[in-house]
Amino acid sequence: MVFLLPPGDSRLHLTVMTGISQRIVAPWERMRLAGAVPVSDAVRERRLVWVAGHEDMARRYPRAALALPYAFAVATAPITADGTEWGGLALLWPGSHPPELSPREQDSLRACCHHLGLLLQHAADTGHPVLPGPEPRIIPALRTRAPGTAEALAAFDFAERLPEGCCALDLDGRITFLTATAAELVGATVGELRGALPWEALPWLHDPVFEDHYRAAVISRQPVSFTALRPPDRWLSFHLHPDDGGISVLIAPAPTDQPTDLPADGPADRPTDADRPADGPGRSRPAGPAAPSRTDVLYHLLHLAAALTEAVGVQDVTERVANQIMPAFGIQALALTTAAEGRLRIVGHRGFTAGVLDHFEGLTLTADTPVVRVLSSGVPSFFDTFEDLRRAYPDAVLHDDMAAWAFLPLIASGAPVGSLVLAHDRPFPWSPQERAMLTSLAGLVAQALDRALLYDTKHRLARSLQAGLLPTALPRIPGLDVAARYLPAGRVTDIGGDFYDLIRLGNRTAAAAIGDVQGHNVNAAALMGQVRTAVHATAGAPPGEVLARTNRLLTDLDAGLLTSCLYVHLDLAEHRARLASAGHPPPLLRHPDGQTEILTLPPGLLLGIDADTDYPMTEITLRPGSVLALYTDGLVESPGGDIEEEIAELAGHLARSGTLPMETLAEDLLRRAGLPSPLHDDVALLLIGAQADDGGAD
Repeated sequence: MVFLLPPGDSRLHLTVMTGISQRIVAPWERMRLAGAVPVSDAVRERRLVWVAGHEDMARRYPRAALALPYAFAVATAPITADGTEWGGLALLWPGSHPPELSPREQDSLRACCHHLGLLLQHAADTGHPVLPGPEPRIIPALRTRAPGTAEALAAFDFAERLPEGCCALDLDGRITFLTATAAELVGATVGELRGALPWEALPWLHDPVFEDHYRAAVISRQPVSFTALRPPDRWLSFHLHPDDGGISVLIAPAPTDQPTDLPADGPADRPTDADRPADGPGRSRPAGPAAPSRTDVLYHLLHLAAALTEAVGVQDVTERVANQIMPAFGIQALALTTAAEGRLRIVGHRGFTAGVLDHFEGLTLTADTPVVRVLSSGVPSFFDTFEDLRRAYPDAVLHDDMAAWAFLPLIASGAPVGSLVLAHDRPFPWSPQERAMLTSLAGLVAQALDRALLYDTKHRLARSLQAGLLPTALPRIPGLDVAARYLPAGRVTDIGGDFYDLIRLGNRTAAAAIGDVQGHNVNAAALMGQVRTAVHATAGAPPGEVLARTNRLLTDLDAGLLTSCLYVHLDLAEHRARLASAGHPPPLLRHPDGQTEILTLPPGLLLGIDADTDYPMTEITLRPGSVLALYTDGLVESPGGDIEEEIAELAGHLARSGTLPMETLAEDLLRRAGLPSPLHDDVALLLIGAQADDGGAD
């Protein structure tokens, strides 16, 4: 499977696939780059990821193992070129693969990804970027040879002469060939079964166990055998032999004492009139899309339940719900709504055009529409056709040519949270099973949406408070070109303690500070505000004295949180800078000729430890054309990495960046740092570029 990462997107899109059913991989057609799945890890961390089998998968990726409990191995690797991530490649092996990838396999995988990266880079550079389509492109399996007509007829005759029944399934499980003996054994005709899914065409096989065996064969690429009871009393054995193009099935009578994998609870196993299609096996519900099988639905619901436990914000919930519900039920459009200030608000959607969204958005909660009524009544509504919707709501307007609709209330802890809107582009007779499944599913979605709304509210408040504690804009100081960036850690609703500041002292003097308060909470933010205030109050004094006074304040406060800080006094008339550090990462200085050094400052204690600590001062030359880079450790720290190596790498980037404006340079340094998504820690960056003397006076 080839996944592409479009520019500016944070999701991997399944674009090309072969050797597996699209129905099986549908939950993974769109995956967040930050998600806990092998291909996301490979692309995000730029490394080859090998999962040796189901036990290894369960230990490292429990969600994927829960949804795919089969024996298979997978290798994923990033597709890159010139430092740009274009996507990832995923290769699946049978569960019989050795526990390690061979050197030849690793070399081939990396060479393939390198070649793909060059192709994608060339396509983009020539103005023809390769972008994912709405559906993945499926490449058929390669045939070793193509039989002639006579040989094909001979093969057909050979199969018909066998005493066992022979049947072929494609990768989606549909019957592409079967012999008359096979049709007779399962109690149908060749015409009724060709092109059908066995578990849909034969009511007595409409059980998750049968389809589960098919999935096991497709994914594990290992033979699978089981027995099943054809009512009333005929046992049949099924032997599935898979390859990359489909499955060959042998069907034969089984001994009556043969144990079965299918449940046998008496009359409930026998098909009733309600179970049988009115016009023969395999031809029920002709007006709309094929109904999802029980295994399909259970598979997607299981995956959704696991996925929603990890969902954070509202958009996260929308992505996960859409990825599971839409392929499970063949739905073309979905919207999540909630109520706020007496009006309906759309908080997430997929598949609807802007016109539909405009129609729903802002509806008053007194409007006589199905999407509003389910909020007040708590009763779901299903409409098989648009005519059914029009009969119930005469003012209904046809949107996007959607023919069938479902409106589900989202209720959590007894209170309405919002509604879930689903739409088909063709008439769709919602079966009682589907209505029950979707109604139950709405409960899971409601709880996740309720948590997500609370998270988003806390997140907005936290970020607003964080922004209020940082400078809204840096002052304009003649002789300086400055830029600052602050990136909050990903999925953290609390507030970080990183800060930066630039203070104008006079026409030719200024001060800069950067620091990091320990922790991610309100206490850290409050202490950060006090540190900034203390630095402002003493700015202009020698750097060591500024840090000493701030340290005494923090020690007296006894906040229990440690703080690193770097303070710089800038004398633009003399082209000098004086610095003092309280346990902060060393600043970088790029000289006008491009040479860049890591400034080694005397390591003062962190603020808040010892009230009597002294902070030695260091003086440097800051000639016009020089750049001083101040940063917090979030820019150079990564799990398992060496911070000194990361600082040296950052210095190398700065040296090679050329004479860029500070705003451009800031973006360049952040991009080249290869920061993870989401961030493990807050990042603050302050760049100070010394410009030519303008002759001003202090």
